[in-house]
Amino acid sequence: MKDHILEILKQIEKEYDVKILFACEAGSRTWGISSKESDYDVRFIYIHKTDWYLSIDQKRDVLEIPKHDKVDIPLNPLVDMNGWELTKALRLFRKSNPALLEWLHSNMIYYADNSFIDKMKQLEPTIFSPIPCMYHYVKMVKGNFKTIQEKGPHIKTYLNVIRPLLMAKSIEKNYKMGSLDLNELISEVLPKNDQKLSIEQMIIMKSSGQKLTKQIPVIDKFIEKEILHLEQYLSKLESDIPNPTHLLDQLFRETLADIWK
Repeated sequence: MKDHILEILKQIEKEYDVKILFACEAGSRTWGISSKESDYDVRFIYIHKTDWYLSIDQKRDVLEIPKHDKVDIPLNPLVDMNGWELTKALRLFRKSNPALLEWLHSNMIYYADNSFIDKMKQLEPTIFSPIPCMYHYVKMVKGNFKTIQEKGPHIKTYLNVIRPLLMAKSIEKNYKMGSLDLNELISEVLPKNDQKLSIEQMIIMKSSGQKLTKQIPVIDKFIEKEILHLEQYLSKLESDIPNPTHLLDQLFRETLADIWK
């Protein structure tokens, strides 16, 4: 599959006249909870040629393949690709956008321009703010937990509550992005108790295609308790991250010059 994904990336560069700077896997395959039917959620950052940026008009800054954009080669139906143009990615980086940060921490990299990605990772400790990340993850927790309460239990939905919950707890503990792998998060954040055993059992059930027939009270109580704790923690959290725009402008200009020299 990797060869097929690299072939698609090359075709995107050819048809859209761009250069891909970074491409990775996102989603369940990086969380360690994928199954045979799981999609390949490929995410990438790309840059246009200089003239594209010299315009008074704002232009479309995403590529969504095959949902909204097409390439002239056959695609495996499991492949879903979404790319952000570099200036869009850097604006989101400035806001500590969790999705972008998860891309940078993916353990499945399809392609990386090492000079560019090294500079991104060097900037991350200076730019990272826990507040938007934790708010994002807590919102995910609450939304997915509400779905369980309204529509009944489903292993995938439960894990879509547990993962962002543990991501938020890891950020609270370390003040930086944690591992994307759910098993590593469990080992890092949770003590050995009934909640940990129940979550580990759910991961096994998810991988083997089993289903839940009822909610799990010990997990529900844990989720409710942690939502309350994280919201109280966030209400008191303050951030004094300096504006990094000049650093990101410099990275953009350097990358534009290096790629198209």
